[in-house]
Amino acid sequence: MERLPIEFRPMTLGDIPAVLQVEQASFTTPWTRQAFYNELAYNQFAQYMVVEKEGRVIGYCGMWLILNEAHITNIAIHPDYRGRGIGEMMIDGMMALAREAGADSMTLEVRVSNAIAQQLYRKKGFEMTGIRPRYYTDNQEDAMIMWAKLDGGSDEADREVLGAGY
Repeated sequence: MERLPIEFRPMTLGDIPAVLQVEQASFTTPWTRQAFYNELAYNQFAQYMVVEKEGRVIGYCGMWLILNEAHITNIAIHPDYRGRGIGEMMIDGMMALAREAGADSMTLEVRVSNAIAQQLYRKKGFEMTGIRPRYYTDNQEDAMIMWAKLDGGSDEADREVLGAGY
């Protein structure tokens, strides 16, 4: 697997235009500029990070931290950079950030047809716990609900994953 010189850091309002490019290249019903703005400016539970290569945002991930639970809201890696382990590193970083914030479990929804993402999430310890019927508005596809326990991370390993930006 090719290792890229990449950096993970907290998302800022200034990142929204670049994040929208990743979003539009990744999803049939992308989030809007206003949706990202609201998450960053007003949602006290939201934590978002971006991944950059040579100063260019190539991916992002967001989650809500509520009490002892973390909920991945969205994750995307630009199609030009998929298949290189960046999504896995992003999930590792979000899990470490959630553990650091006191979460002991994490959840997400994934399209029932997205076998590649499901495989990654299973690798990271997520298990299917249910289905949300007709969850996706673009085609009424069901979402698989997945949960993972966040125990087992070490402070040292989490600091290494999170890097200097956290």
